[in-house]
Amino acid sequence: MAVDPELLKIISSIDGLDDLNRFFEDIFTPAELDVISLRWKLLKDLHKGLAQRKIAEKYGISLCKITRGSKILKNKDSMVLKVLNS
Repeated sequence: MAVDPELLKIISSIDGLDDLNRFFEDIFTPAELDVISLRWKLLKDLHKGLAQRKIAEKYGISLCKITRGSKILKNKDSMVLKVLNS
């Protein structure tokens, strides 16, 4: 399922981190925000070369959640990889 293009336009048009944070808090539940934040943290840790088992221990999560992030970073066309490399 793709993200609604209108939503992407709205998100990209919001100026300032405070306003963007408020928008995210309005449309996502606290649990959804936790999932998104955790995904970003583990992607950054994987990119830095931290071992999957260390990441699992650090955040108290299963290796399955980390495996998805690892697959994302192995894809040379990954937008996440491009962002982390910049």
